[in-house]
Amino acid sequence: MPQQRWYSAKATVPRLRTLAVHELASPDPHARVRVHVVVDDAVDPAVTYQVPVVARPTAVTAEPEHIVGTLPDGTVLIDGPHDPAYAAALLDAIAPGTAAPGTAAPATVLAGEQSNTSVIYAPAAGTPVIVKVFRRLQPGPNPEVELQSALAEAGSPHVPRAVGHLETTWTDPGDAHRTATGVAAFAQEFFPDVEDAWRVALVAAAAGESFSAPAHALGAATAEVHLDLARLLPVVPAGEQERGGVRAAWARRLGIAIAEVPALAAHREAIAAVYARADGIRWPALQRIHGDYHLGQVLQVPGRGWVVLDFEGEPMRPIDERRAPDAVARDVAGMLRSFDYIAGALPEIPHVAEWAATARRAFLGGYEDRTGMPATGPLLDAFELDKAVYEAIYEARNRPDWLGIPLAAVERIIARD
Repeated sequence: MPQQRWYSAKATVPRLRTLAVHELASPDPHARVRVHVVVDDAVDPAVTYQVPVVARPTAVTAEPEHIVGTLPDGTVLIDGPHDPAYAAALLDAIAPGTAAPGTAAPATVLAGEQSNTSVIYAPAAGTPVIVKVFRRLQPGPNPEVELQSALAEAGSPHVPRAVGHLETTWTDPGDAHRTATGVAAFAQEFFPDVEDAWRVALVAAAAGESFSAPAHALGAATAEVHLDLARLLPVVPAGEQERGGVRAAWARRLGIAIAEVPALAAHREAIAAVYARADGIRWPALQRIHGDYHLGQVLQVPGRGWVVLDFEGEPMRPIDERRAPDAVARDVAGMLRSFDYIAGALPEIPHVAEWAATARRAFLGGYEDRTGMPATGPLLDAFELDKAVYEAIYEARNRPDWLGIPLAAVERIIARD
């Protein structure tokens, strides 16, 4: 497990307990499909994982890197998503009767994912489907299924069509007498041969091409998603308890950042002043939001425009936190920071900082045009600053060469009037 991208504690040796084992109907008489739910007690708090495994008498269908191991009787265990038997059984469990491998093009696993595993089905006829297998299981409704399904059912053009989802059960790792239920997989419309907004923007910036029109359209699409979510799901006032929780999160993150990034220490008071200005104004009502919004979460689809993906929120946060109403400024700030990272990724391109600033203004303009309300102000400043503080922690730990990107953003935001 530590060799898998979706395993979140790679520096540790897993200490696993089995919480459940579910068998899926295999379309292949030579393959047995089992889904193991295990809890890893080697970390605190413990993490519950979903591990689908296919057992075969030989490994003829698997690449060596997808083989889990071999049993004493010679049975080979294969990581489920990389075996056609699991791929077919999974889709049939979610949407019975949907074309599966055997009657369609083979299913393939999407490369590059971190916390989940997605399987793409490309039928000979009909709409391609992608199924996201949630590796980390948490009890309760999944925000991605909840939000995207609500938007799709309401006719939003800015999300893929939802096909269905699969729930699973397991023994509560803290109480053997209780059963937990959560979402194991989510199937949705797949758009082949399209680029995400990060790639589209990166190519434009590298070529010195204006991104104002696409950024304006992205801002408008973002606003429409927010307006639909406010209409479809509960909205709550930003009371003292809610504001206090946000303030505490800002302060906690700043404390960690100053401890790990000494260059931020000189800006402590100025950062605190930005947060205080935000706390001193009236906040708009809180609502459901994307929660992890950036250019990589949006696709440019011909005939549809911008389509938003991955409403799961930050996967490391508990489900209850990700499902709580929040400020739309958090999503807007996330996208603004993403434009900054385009500039940071292309330091050799002349005037790339101006390119990013223009794209940011266009995005905000599109957002304001759809909402009829100013998008800028102390609250957005605070959320953007908090995001830059978080980025400083991340870059210091993982990519020190990129630390200058969030540090420059911190200095720019605290210098605003």
